[in-house]
Amino acid sequence: MDEPTNHLDLEGVLWLERVLVGASFSCVVASHDRWFLERIATRVVEISPRHPGGSFNAPGGYVEFLRLRDEHFAGQESRQETLANKVRRENEWLRKQPKARTVKSQSRIDEAGRLAGELADVSYRNSRNKTVDIDFDASGRRTNDLVVATGIAKTLGGRKLFSGLDLELGPGTRLGLLGRNGSGKSTLLRIIAGELQPDAGAIKRAVELRVVVFHQDRSRLDPKKTLRQSLCPNGDTVSYRGRPIHLMAWAKRFLFKPEQLDLLVGTLSGGEQARILISLLMLQSADLLLLDEPTNDLDIPTLEVLEESLLDFPGAVVLVTHDRFMLDRVSTELLALDGAGGATSYADYAQWQATVERAVLPPVPARGGERGSERKPAARLSGLSGKERRELEKMETAIASSEAAAETLQSQIDSGTFKDPELLNDACTRLAAAHTDVEKLYARWADLEAKAKV
Repeated sequence: MDEPTNHLDLEGVLWLERVLVGASFSCVVASHDRWFLERIATRVVEISPRHPGGSFNAPGGYVEFLRLRDEHFAGQESRQETLANKVRRENEWLRKQPKARTVKSQSRIDEAGRLAGELADVSYRNSRNKTVDIDFDASGRRTNDLVVATGIAKTLGGRKLFSGLDLELGPGTRLGLLGRNGSGKSTLLRIIAGELQPDAGAIKRAVELRVVVFHQDRSRLDPKKTLRQSLCPNGDTVSYRGRPIHLMAWAKRFLFKPEQLDLLVGTLSGGEQARILISLLMLQSADLLLLDEPTNDLDIPTLEVLEESLLDFPGAVVLVTHDRFMLDRVSTELLALDGAGGATSYADYAQWQATVERAVLPPVPARGGERGSERKPAARLSGLSGKERRELEKMETAIASSEAAAETLQSQIDSGTFKDPELLNDACTRLAAAHTDVEKLYARWADLEAKAKV
């Protein structure tokens, strides 16, 4: 399974975890979802040039993997120091060695060469720990109330998303938003940012409030522009915190190589495009950060750096993400939207998860012949019409088909099938639409399941 949690809401991820933990089959999962790995993995393999042979294999879940990997890196650092001392002594001996070369001295020369080679190899691995340098520029405003919302409500498409909602955002507030896909999280962000108006209630913003928004929609990047043009739209320097930084240094800060600068943005990976968006956010001084799925496609080292940056940011943060490690570590408070007008505050992620697992998650289907006995259509589907019942019965197949289509298109893009920039751009557009279709199907599935319980 390749990034199976990327486009699932948190309730969908919890359901998938329960399925995999209770499954009788083996599975191999590639994922940046650290909590997901901790819950389902019995062995974790990291592929990285920092490891001998390019990989590190550890039994247990993700937390145990981190402990063992830290021990491994500590041992590797110690080995480098030991080798460096040995090579230094051998080099001193080589400079002083007598003219006559005996078999013994030649053997020592060979050993010195072997040690130097091993030192170079270990030094190279230890140097491959570069991460993105993320540091958001805070305005330094001391205003206690940056945003105060009183009794706000919003209805879209005839569906009430939330009503009577009160919010207060001040310096140091880091609010995490929870809820199913389509429950109104992104809509609430847009209302806070001033891009949408609430249907009812009032929202007051501090004078000259500086709001910086990370949108999950990557289409805001022009796929026909080069990386150079996207990172630095005006010339060869950017202004960061009042000082100029050359394009090459700015690109290096986000792990881009000089030879990538003339590549079209449309040819870059999702993670590389996310790093471009983060770089543009860092150029703006902010009182309030609104982040809508900033973790999508980011690797784990970048996620960790992003977490540290958000923890150090002195302004307010509102965060929408499916990354539970980040939610739990960064958020000072959580607000869950049910998509039906309700909103509930939680002290932490564990409290929300316990509530969801007790009251919301559908049971995991039994395997094999037990499946039919566990589902009792007459009892479970009593709230559905005949048409909706048939739709629900076919929903898993429809989702699987849509996900397969999206995966096929993603594979074609990743393999370089589309050489022409126009074709590549069209493929990226179709892939975004395919992911949207999958999300809509999951949302529809959730609606039908909820209605079936009535």
